[in-house]
Amino acid sequence: MLSIVHACAVVGLDGHIVEVETDFNPRAHMPSFILVGLPDAAVKESRERVRAAIKNSGLQFPPKGYLINLSPADLPKTSTAYDLAIAVGVLASTDQVPLKPLENALFVGELSLDGSVRHVGGALSMAYAALQAGITHVYVPAEDAPLAAFVSDLAVIPVKSLGQLVEHLYGMNPIPPYDTATIPELGNPIDFGGITDFADVRGQEHVKRALEIAAGGNHNILLSGPPGTGKTLLARALPGILPALSMDEVLEVTRIYSVADLIVGGRPLVQQRPFRAPHHTISYAGMIGGGSIPKPGEVTLAHRGVLFLDEVTEAPGRLLDLLRQPIEDKVVTISRANASMTYPANFLLVLAMNPCPCGYYGDSVRACTCTPTMIARYQAKISGPLLDRIDLYVEVPRVDYDKLMNGAKSEPSNSVHERVEKARSIQRERFVVSPGIYANSDMGLREVEEFCVLSKDAKQLLELSVKRMQLSARAYHRILKLSRTIADLSSSERIEMAHAAEAVQYRPKQYTG
Repeated sequence: MLSIVHACAVVGLDGHIVEVETDFNPRAHMPSFILVGLPDAAVKESRERVRAAIKNSGLQFPPKGYLINLSPADLPKTSTAYDLAIAVGVLASTDQVPLKPLENALFVGELSLDGSVRHVGGALSMAYAALQAGITHVYVPAEDAPLAAFVSDLAVIPVKSLGQLVEHLYGMNPIPPYDTATIPELGNPIDFGGITDFADVRGQEHVKRALEIAAGGNHNILLSGPPGTGKTLLARALPGILPALSMDEVLEVTRIYSVADLIVGGRPLVQQRPFRAPHHTISYAGMIGGGSIPKPGEVTLAHRGVLFLDEVTEAPGRLLDLLRQPIEDKVVTISRANASMTYPANFLLVLAMNPCPCGYYGDSVRACTCTPTMIARYQAKISGPLLDRIDLYVEVPRVDYDKLMNGAKSEPSNSVHERVEKARSIQRERFVVSPGIYANSDMGLREVEEFCVLSKDAKQLLELSVKRMQLSARAYHRILKLSRTIADLSSSERIEMAHAAEAVQYRPKQYTG
C-alpha cells in the first residue's frame, strides 16, 4: 500500500515541502527499509529510530519491505525533522492510521526510541512554507508549537509522542491546537537588565556620543585606544541604547535563530537586538556562513543587531575583507555546487583595536615602544576598502584618575535610548515609501540626494573637507548619511553646518589604509 505524508526541508532560511512516499510490500521475503531521495546520514539513521519508536509505542512494525522516497528527490535532506513524517507514512501504509487526516497536514519532529517527539530547528520557516503550500494543519513537537503558532491561519498541533498522535488521528483523544492567546506580545520594550549602563561608565563622554550617533542611524564605528580604556565595555553597553525591534524585525530575527537552532527554551521570540562578539580566531564559514550543511554565520546572526569584533587587527586580513560585501549589500550569498543561498546581514559593525602592537601609541602616560614602521604595518592590517565602509572613527583615551574616583553618574542609557528611538521613528516615517531601507545608513544614492539637504554653510564646509582630506565618493556619501543622523537626533529637518562639522570630525585622522 502507498501513502503520502508531507514533511519540510529548510534550505537557507526558506522551507520547502517534501512528500514522504511510503510503499509497503507485505509479500517481501526479506525485511528491508530503503530510504531514497538524497538523505544524509541523519535521515538514513531515522530507520532505526522509527522502527524502535513504533514498536515502543505499542504499534505494529511488520518485518516486510518498505521503500520510502523523499520527493523532490534532487533536494538534499539534512535533518532529523523527517522522523515523524516517516513514522506516520509507515503507519499509514500498514493501515494503522487513517489516510484522510494526512491529506492537508505537515508532520515535523525527531523521534526518540520510546516514541516521544523531540525539538527540531527551523519550525518557523516550516510553518511559513506550509501556509504558502495551502496546508492547514501542522504537527510539531510540543516544544516548538509556540514558535510555529506565530504563523497565522494555521492549526498548530503540539505533539508529545507518536502514540498520542495516532490517537488524535483516529479522533479518540484529540489534541487541541496551540492556543495563540498565550503568545506573548511583540515589540516589548528593551530589558536593560544585564546590559551595561552608560551611567556606570566613567568619562568617555565623546565616545558615548559617537555610539549614540551610531545607534541613531545604524552606522558602523571603530574604537581605537590603549588597553584598559573601556572600548569593550562601551561596545557591550551599545545594546542598551538601540531602538526596540519592530514586529516584522522580531519575526525576521526569530526566523534566523530558529533555523540556526539557537532559540532559548521557554522564550520562542527573539525580542532583543542580537549582540554577537565572535573571537578573532573564528573560521571563514563561522563568520560568513556555510559549511557542508550551510548554516547562517555570525554576520547573519547579528542581523538587525550588533556585530562586535574586538582586537580586530588580530583577525586575518582575508576574514575582515569578507565583511565588505555584507556591509555594502546587507546580505551575504553562499554558493555551493547544488544550491545558492542568500542570508540577510544588516548589522551595526563595531570594531575595537589598539593603535599599535604594544598598544600605547598616543597614550598620555605610558610611552610607546613601537617603531613608525611597526605602527604603520599594524594599522594597515585593516584594508582601506574596509575602513572606507566605517562611518565613525573614535579614539578612546585613558580615563583620568579623578574621573574614575568621581562618584557622579553620567547620563543613563535609557535617556540616550529615548533620543535614539525618536531619531529612528523620524527615519521610519521618512523611508515608509522606500522598501528595504530602515535607517539612514541603508540609503542609496537617490535617497541621499533626496533627504540629505544641506544648508549653504554646511555645503561649503563639506566641499572644503572633501578637497583637504582627499575623501573618496563613498566617504563623502557616508559623511552625508552621518550628518543626516546627527540632524535627526536634534530633530532638524535640514543638515546644518554644526551637524556636518560633527560628522566630518569622525573621519580617520591617522588611518590611511
